Amino acid sequence: MPAVTVENPLTLPRVARPGDGAAPRPVLAVSTAPSGFEGEGFPVRRAFAGIDYQHLDPFIMMDQMGEVEYAPGEPKGTPWHPHRGFETVTYLIDGTFVHQDSHGGGGTINGGDTQWMTAGSGLLHIEAPPESLVVSGGLFHGLQLWVNLPRKDKLMPPKYQDIGGGNVTLLTSHDGGALLRVIAGDVDGHQGPGRTHTPIVMIHATLNPGAELTLPWRSDFNALAYGLAGGGTAGDRAFRTGQSVVFGKGDSITVRADESQESRSPNFEVVLLGGQPIREPMMQYGPFVMNTRAELAQAFDDFKAGRLGSVPAGQ
Repeated sequence: MPAVTVENPLTLPRVARPGDGAAPRPVLAVSTAPSGFEGEGFPVRRAFAGIDYQHLDPFIMMDQMGEVEYAPGEPKGTPWHPHRGFETVTYLIDGTFVHQDSHGGGGTINGGDTQWMTAGSGLLHIEAPPESLVVSGGLFHGLQLWVNLPRKDKLMPPKYQDIGGGNVTLLTSHDGGALLRVIAGDVDGHQGPGRTHTPIVMIHATLNPGAELTLPWRSDFNALAYGLAGGGTAGDRAFRTGQSVVFGKGDSITVRADESQESRSPNFEVVLLGGQPIREPMMQYGPFVMNTRAELAQAFDDFKAGRLGSVPAGQ
């Protein structure tokens, strides 16, 4: 799990531990993601399945894609499909993916890169491995996060951000025991590169065995953690690969890595998420996320009528 790393985290800016007055957030729940398949058949874990939306808002869903070692000819992607009313954030840890959309956005993302697509009023897009990966096979691992848009931005023009791995903000914990990759949001005054319409923070943290990470956390944000690899604890609750942690209210969050990690993953890999709840009605039907059933029906009608765009010639 290379993503983006540095040889010596002690050379990076450090995140100060919260002061004594910061209230630690308690752990409300730990859930295990069910496994399934997406698109043309690539394996996913549904990270937030079973978690009440009141704890997720503004996040809608998150899939862990892989980790899978493909044999030659096996890599798969998704066919052309529509989106409206939210943003998709695809963070690739291992492998290569090619994205294209009907609005002209897209490109190739490699390990450590993030593609941030604001569907807004609607578009069609496709995500697929490049032909070279299909031929050779190889390791594929990543995340796709869906972030809701508030009512006022639901029908904004589509946009696309290409966040190269070299542009993420790299930090370390106060004692150098954890490497933080800040993709979006603010952590102790350090800003990630993702430009968001809904205020959020997204961090991929790597904790050395036995390390503890305590971060200041905006009290008006929710807080979630997801285990990508390895094992550790949040509060007094254990969690591991494929499990999500829901934190309660407070000003700081803490996760710890077990002293002993599995051989295939020497460190504890965790995604930390927080966002300012939108607190508006949320209605989802497949790839459409709106505020009312009537808006969902309109999105489906617009898609059938070709108003969300068309597949480029030759595709």
